[in-house]
Amino acid sequence: MINNKIVLGYIGNGKSTNRYHLPFVLQRKDKFIVKTIYNPHIHHDVWDKIEGINYTENQDDIFLDDEIDMVVVCTGHHYHYEYTKKALEHNKHCLCEKPFAKSVKEAKEVFDLAKEKGVVVMANQNRRFDADMRTVRKVIETGVLGELLEIESHYDYYRPSIANRKGLGMLYGLQVHPIDQIVGEFGTPDKVVCDCRSFDNLGNSDDYSDIDLYYGKMKAIIKTSFYVKLEYPRFIVHGRKGSFIMPQLGHQSALKSKPGPVEISFDPLPEKYWGTLCYEDENGNDITKKIPVEIQDYGMIYDNLYDVIFNHGQKVVADEEVLEVLRILEKATEVPKEAR
Repeated sequence: MINNKIVLGYIGNGKSTNRYHLPFVLQRKDKFIVKTIYNPHIHHDVWDKIEGINYTENQDDIFLDDEIDMVVVCTGHHYHYEYTKKALEHNKHCLCEKPFAKSVKEAKEVFDLAKEKGVVVMANQNRRFDADMRTVRKVIETGVLGELLEIESHYDYYRPSIANRKGLGMLYGLQVHPIDQIVGEFGTPDKVVCDCRSFDNLGNSDDYSDIDLYYGKMKAIIKTSFYVKLEYPRFIVHGRKGSFIMPQLGHQSALKSKPGPVEISFDPLPEKYWGTLCYEDENGNDITKKIPVEIQDYGMIYDNLYDVIFNHGQKVVADEEVLEVLRILEKATEVPKEAR
């Protein structure tokens, strides 16, 4: 630690590091110092280098640097297990991108090693802090919907180009986010029913999934597809006393920016993105109103890590939640090949 600040080293220098980590961490200079970023081809990267950060093609500049307290793994999924274990073996805390591991077995091994070494390891399930998820969570916590009966989550795109993609499908690459959001909010389900398939690469790479998680009377429907041209609402929530609809926040039409400087905004979104809440109050009156969108902030997962490391707080992404998400993914991939 340097002046009670956690010194960070990043493995990987792609979109994840530059769009979903650094812009938020660099706003928290009272808690974190970004010292080193490793990439085996760092001098050919398309991302602009940030002044004050050491860029290297030598892993030892991170793992053997005693000043670096925490390693953030932002590589392709095939290397998550390898680099996370290596960080722990060098007695460093670690934050690993999703999917945390390729199997429950690998994840358990990593969690056991962290306990043995006395360091903190956590999955970077940052989508829990998406603007839409934070808004849904806030509405649920008010209790105005009464007993929850059904939640429908859509995380869709229109990407015909997926037809040429093989290997890792949407389950481990995309569906892991909405599954984690439900598990993080409601815990381990009583029952899981999966419909996972591919329209283009049968038995190889999934591009459609419909996963139902049952919690007593409530069912959470999690659907993801690469063949949705017209957007569904992002969330639809029904309770005994009312309903809430959260629209998509524009990822379908917004083109991803090219690599370059990243600026984030914490300004409130305009009213066209607000959710719609309709419920019956305690006097039997029908109430319908628009709900402002909460602010998206992926840096909140770093705030939690700081609290865990310094104050022995509880990890916002618990080990058992990570294992449960991986169990669900493993179950989904057990669907017979003829259905995929």
